Order: sequence, then C-alpha cells, then structure tokens
Amino acid sequence: MLGQGAGAGTTSWGGSSSSESLNLFPCFQFSFQENGWGASLAERLVRKCDVVNRGLSGYNTRWAKLILPRLITKSTGAESTAAVTIFFGANDSALKDLNPKQHVPLEEYAANLKSMIQYLKSVDITEDRIILITPPPLQESAWEKECLAKGKRMVQMGRISAFYWQSVSY
Repeated sequence: MLGQGAGAGTTSWGGSSSSESLNLFPCFQFSFQENGWGASLAERLVRKCDVVNRGLSGYNTRWAKLILPRLITKSTGAESTAAVTIFFGANDSALKDLNPKQHVPLEEYAANLKSMIQYLKSVDITEDRIILITPPPLQESAWEKECLAKGKRMVQMGRISAFYWQSVSY
C-alpha cells in the first residue's frame, strides 16, 4: 500500500518562475519487499507520482490479507489511486516441512489473492488498477549457493514456486 500522496492536481516545482508544472497522481503499492522494487519505483517516479511502499518483508498472503483493510480504506482516496500492486508468493511457497510459519498451501494462496482483490474492489479500487505480480522464478542451484553462503537452509524450490506463479490470475 499505499498511502495517499500529495494529491491530484497541478503544482509548480522549485522557486523558479517557470510555467513548468507537474501532475501528481498518487500511486499505491502492496509488496513483499521493504527495500526492493517498490523503493526503486518511488525513486524513479519522484515528482511524477507518489509511491507509498508498504513492503512487508517475510509476510505471506495469509498475514497480508488480515492487514490490508488497515492499509487501504475507502477514505484512502480510491479515485486518486493510480494502481495497487500485490506481490506475494515467494514466502507462501516456502517448503512446509522446512518453513511451516511462512508456508501457505497453494489453494489458500490463490483464495487469499482473490480475497484481497475483492476487498480492494469493495473500497472502490477498480479492477483495472489492481496489478498482480507473480513470485519470481527461482533457480535452485544459485539459490542454494546463496543460502549456504549465508549459513541458511534452502526453504524454497523452483518447481514448487512455479505452481504459485502459475496460479496468479483473476
């Protein structure tokens, strides 16, 4: 999510007498990474769009579904929301035996995404402004090396993650 930006409208930047103005369009993002692509997007769209990143590192769809209503409400300003992105699945697809806290079964994952979409529609975020982002592909050998280098166990497998990204649709 997402917070409302400076507001829609036209604003002049800087102290110059330039007639150059900028339309502000609040953007919203709901992502799983605190300093990931959402932060990069905000930097890239500075002075074009307000991106309020509510990256929730370590979260899965089960937890995100519960906090979404606290992050986006009708009063958030649906009419000025450019987009809401939902980027979950990497944690949900963690292997149940190795990471039961984050693992969410595939069927529940798909149902949680649908529930979040329905909630967003109920607060007047139209379907054309809801962007689902699939969990990224996972190259097991490279991921295993990374985990071993950090002294961690590999809790995700590419062939399992693939089922999760294939289920992202509405």
